[in-house]
Amino acid sequence: MTYHSTTKENCDAVLKVDEALWASSMLPEGILERWFIASGDTIKAGERIAEVRVEDALHEIVAPADGRATIVATANAVIEPGSILATLESQPA
Repeated sequence: MTYHSTTKENCDAVLKVDEALWASSMLPEGILERWFIASGDTIKAGERIAEVRVEDALHEIVAPADGRATIVATANAVIEPGSILATLESQPA
């Protein structure tokens, strides 16, 4: 689960951890378990790009749009609701 915004300069979307993942959690943070892509990869909307753990549950992060991803958070990083994981730049047609 992700959502995107256009608030970061030089990118079209910011990939953040959905705050809804913490709806039933008692812990204020989680772990970015792993990436399924590398920084600079071109990805497609709906593609699985990362996996995060909140308490004992694993959640897949999928791309909200097509584009070139730039990873911001490293694997095994501690994340909080709304943490930025990557940015996404659209590719010219």
